[in-house]
Amino acid sequence: MRLVEILIPKRKRDAVEEVLEEEDIDYTLTEEESRNEPSVVVTFPLPAPAVESVLDDVRETGIDEDSYTVIVEAETVISERFDELEQRYARNTARISREEMQAQAKELTPRFSTYLVMTIMSVVVATAGLLLDSPAVVVGSMVIAPLIGPALGASVGTVINDRALFRRGIRLQAIGLGVGVLTAAAFAFVVRTTGLVSPMIDLFAISEIQGRLRPDVLSLVIAIGAGVAGAWTLTAGTSAALVGVMIAAALVPPLGVVGIGIAWGLPKVTLAAGVLVLVNILTINVTSLGVLWYKGYRPENWFQQDEAAVATKKRAVVLAVAIVVLSGFLAGVSYDTYRAGAYEEGVTDDVAAVLDSPAYADLTLVDVAIEYTDPVPPRQPERVVVTIGHPIGTDPPPIGDELQSRESVRAESAIHLPTGPLVESNRAEVVVHYTEIER
Repeated sequence: MRLVEILIPKRKRDAVEEVLEEEDIDYTLTEEESRNEPSVVVTFPLPAPAVESVLDDVRETGIDEDSYTVIVEAETVISERFDELEQRYARNTARISREEMQAQAKELTPRFSTYLVMTIMSVVVATAGLLLDSPAVVVGSMVIAPLIGPALGASVGTVINDRALFRRGIRLQAIGLGVGVLTAAAFAFVVRTTGLVSPMIDLFAISEIQGRLRPDVLSLVIAIGAGVAGAWTLTAGTSAALVGVMIAAALVPPLGVVGIGIAWGLPKVTLAAGVLVLVNILTINVTSLGVLWYKGYRPENWFQQDEAAVATKKRAVVLAVAIVVLSGFLAGVSYDTYRAGAYEEGVTDDVAAVLDSPAYADLTLVDVAIEYTDPVPPRQPERVVVTIGHPIGTDPPPIGDELQSRESVRAESAIHLPTGPLVESNRAEVVVHYTEIER
């Protein structure tokens, strides 16, 4: 519930009282003598869903722009009329007023210096966490990232036609992404050149980095969830701290991987993580925009509503087209994941079938591992490593040639992704490792 306080000219008192009486709203009036023009302060409680419509009705009485309005959260209101008012507006969509949402969107974005410092520190911590393969450190970087404010601010500015808020949101998002990439690249380069990590480090063996190298269509779910949750939380007037962590989860770690790819001179890593960042930021923007429009937020002045509607549709279309284009890469990665899974399953089944032969009754399949030419999609199987157990004190029969002859070892023919054929057909090498086991 909210407590609303409005300063109005005394000559508008009767018109405002009429509006409040028609809504059965309890109110108090206080004479204000500190202004040149005789004024009155009107104070009244409202359920949160009623604030916007009641304020619009009050403003339609012709209140001048030099009047001010204060809206604060109220803990308890004891009044029969308020209870009836609350029940009446309970049927409306639960959301805070346009003015409150606008104020909260501005508050979520800190001062530029603070935003810059927190963005730099969050990316540095994320990059360190990635290189350390520490999920806890990566999560910590998300907590301090200030990225939720600009993302939601741009959407709020669009639907209510606040151009300053929209421009600020877009500008800060661009600065955040640019500074994030430069910071991650610089930090990773320093770490690499100063020997803070082993020169023999295998970046592709780090699970925290692997997860950002193969972004598939499911990656969109994270961004969609972050955008919807962020906008919904904002309109509900609840804390957006946890949602901010979710939005940061979609952006900060991939930014760190982009910087690592630049520092290590790995263009495919940079490209894969960069596409993930772009898809996530665009998806967060378009989904939050859709939620705010669905919730019914429009400009205060009716003659601005058409302009806001056109701007919202144009920006939504541009974002959607960009997402569709970038999603072609995600679709290719999804297909590569499916193809690799099917290949691994076929090879494993063929190896098991060979070992089921009576000639190899004493052998036990321990593991089948597939090594690829490149951990970044599109991947081509390069080596099949089969680990086989045999009884202690026996000499295992050689089965490498038989495994090599199996049809499943042949990789699929050229894969046609949106960018053209990227993988040529070949035959993966089979390597057999033997290990003694007790029967």
